[in-house]
Amino acid sequence: MIEKTAVASKEMVRSRFPKDKDVLFRPKAIIECYKEIPCNPCETSCPFHAITIGEDINAIPQIDFDKCTGCGICVHSCPGLAIMVAMIKNGKAYFKVPYELLPIPLVGERWLAVNRNGDVISDCKIEQVMPGRKSTNTTTVVTVSLEQPYLYDFVTIRRPGDE
Repeated sequence: MIEKTAVASKEMVRSRFPKDKDVLFRPKAIIECYKEIPCNPCETSCPFHAITIGEDINAIPQIDFDKCTGCGICVHSCPGLAIMVAMIKNGKAYFKVPYELLPIPLVGERWLAVNRNGDVISDCKIEQVMPGRKSTNTTTVVTVSLEQPYLYDFVTIRRPGDE
């Protein structure tokens, strides 16, 4: 499916999450690299050595959820915008997602939650905004919350009115 549509199937997305959903009571990086490409900033930026690519720079990154703290440094560093951090708390799903468009959302605003097909699935609350830095060529990371049933559907945000 991904070869024809460039959209990961739900099974592919689920395969990137911890098998035990209880692991997500703490934030964990979710790496959605599905193709072998020469890239490794996630591995080199992780201060906890939770991401491994190995000798072959084309290999698909592997994450050790026991080592991952969900710090989000890999989200800032990924040039492909293929990493987010997910966590479940009190019936809500929290995500740290890369965001490279303007305007940058403001904490407390309500934006639209979008799935991998570009469809709006819900609204979400902007919880935190960590600006990227030009000096280190890193991406802005936005933390959002939405209802937990959208855990495997959510991928990014859209400003209301930009439909």
